[in-house]
Amino acid sequence: MEKIIFENWESTFRTVVLTVLGYLVMVFLLRISGKRTLSKMNAFDFVVTIALGSCLASISLNKNITLVDGVVAFSLFIFMQFLFTFLSVRIKGFRSIIADKPVIVFYRGKFLDQEMDKQRLSKEEVFNVCRLKGFSSLDQVSLIVLESTGDLSIIENYRKGEVDAVTTLLNSKEKTN
Repeated sequence: MEKIIFENWESTFRTVVLTVLGYLVMVFLLRISGKRTLSKMNAFDFVVTIALGSCLASISLNKNITLVDGVVAFSLFIFMQFLFTFLSVRIKGFRSIIADKPVIVFYRGKFLDQEMDKQRLSKEEVFNVCRLKGFSSLDQVSLIVLESTGDLSIIENYRKGEVDAVTTLLNSKEKTN
């Protein structure tokens, strides 16, 4: 139980310097890596974020890890995230490896119970999001989609004379399948 509160000023100074430098390097690398690195998170983005935070903490507190080692780790995680997102845009089917597809959970007045169960989503959660987005009734809603980020997108009913883009999209998908 020796040195549990204070070891020495050199150790404290090292922690301060490496935390500040590590933080600045991480912010710099995230800025040059583009907006996608900081976008709404799917499972893959979440893992990268946790890994970056863990690296910063390790650089700050572990005396066996140098700033250069930490910068290499930051760079690798950000490069891997960039590479995977690059590949997901250019290689058909690759995106399904790192991100889920959006799922329709409510369509034209009916909950799709099987999909709701599969996604572990309750009706109360859907009602809550609808209220937060200003809908007083599901009669105002045409479609609710559980996005790959976990967000719920709500498409309100169209008015007479407007094109129902959702039905058009669904019909075009059915014709291609």
